[in-house]
Amino acid sequence: MATSGLRVADLPEDERPRERLMRSGASSLSTAELLAILLGTGQGPGGLSAVGLGQLLLSQLGEHQREPLRVLRQITVTELMQIPGIGPAKATAIAAAIELGKRIYQTTTSELLPITSPEAAAKALSADLMWAEQERFALLLLDVRHNLLAQRVLTIGTATETLANPREIFREALRLGATRLIVAHNHPSGQVDPSSADLSLTEQLLQLGQALELPVLDHLILGQGHHRSLRDTTGLWQKFPQGD
Repeated sequence: MATSGLRVADLPEDERPRERLMRSGASSLSTAELLAILLGTGQGPGGLSAVGLGQLLLSQLGEHQREPLRVLRQITVTELMQIPGIGPAKATAIAAAIELGKRIYQTTTSELLPITSPEAAAKALSADLMWAEQERFALLLLDVRHNLLAQRVLTIGTATETLANPREIFREALRLGATRLIVAHNHPSGQVDPSSADLSLTEQLLQLGQALELPVLDHLILGQGHHRSLRDTTGLWQKFPQGD
């Protein structure tokens, strides 16, 4: 279906993305057509239709052999607006849709709680950390039965490093009434071995956890489909016991 030079309104009714979605469901549409619904009925540069603009957006996101949807998952409104034909209204509509998708995913993963294993924790954290292109430091805040009270991305760093202040970590935990916490960060490279800085921070957190009687149950490293539990793979929890 050649739609790049046509307005959506010029298409036969049964070929329009919105009507096809209503008739056959969202899964029947291509990614470009789903974007077209978010982008609306206006024309893009050179008279592109909304579908054509969606195709252009995916093409630009896929430059340098990148996966377009992986880039879209982390893109900012400012970055979207650098693409021809994407103004503030279209950029914010796309950003809002992406954030809704992330929150729906997080709500779905919470159905698997309480969090009683590194695998369950990694799944809960995956939407925020697993595929991020910058390092992020996040918290899972739990009650005494390991039920999830809150999930927070505390800091966002560069492509290679992030900063996490132990006082801020425990302040957030105490503010929300958590009695247990799991900390996590990602390595965008997908290499999940801990650095010396990761181990040093973990040791500080375990010492504070003991002092505050607020156990740190694990420190996870995630990246590109992999995760590692420092509790399972280091001796730090034997050195600084936290309880369960």
